[in-house]
Amino acid sequence: MVARKWGETSYQTHRNDWQQNGHDSLLVEAAKYGMGRRDLAANVNWFSKVGIDGTGQMTFDPDGSHAGAEIELRFEMDTLVLLHTCPHPLNPASTYPRKPVRYGILEGDKPSANDPAILSAPENGRGLENNRLFHAGCC
Repeated sequence: MVARKWGETSYQTHRNDWQQNGHDSLLVEAAKYGMGRRDLAANVNWFSKVGIDGTGQMTFDPDGSHAGAEIELRFEMDTLVLLHTCPHPLNPASTYPRKPVRYGILEGDKPSANDPAILSAPENGRGLENNRLFHAGCC
């Protein structure tokens, strides 16, 4: 869809102006870690919004994200996160949209007994306890 909409390009000829789709972008990054298509889990699109109407038709919401929008992810174990900034294929832009993204990696506080993530669902507490046991070398 991306190639049909905004034109076929390649890294070899266009370098950083390469118009890539998200799926292929994730495969390129996964390959750097010896992984392939079978290793890709369902992705999460944080900054594009697609709505579904009563007939099942998908529509792109251009107001679904704004400059300065942010998301905070939390991982209690070593985690590989693959990111891409490719546009959603339903984006109605006439030219391939390029948007800057800023990210940071921070070390957070250790979970406490009153951690909202632990208190929000019993399985969260069990998961964090399993992580603690794993890191302690138990079981």
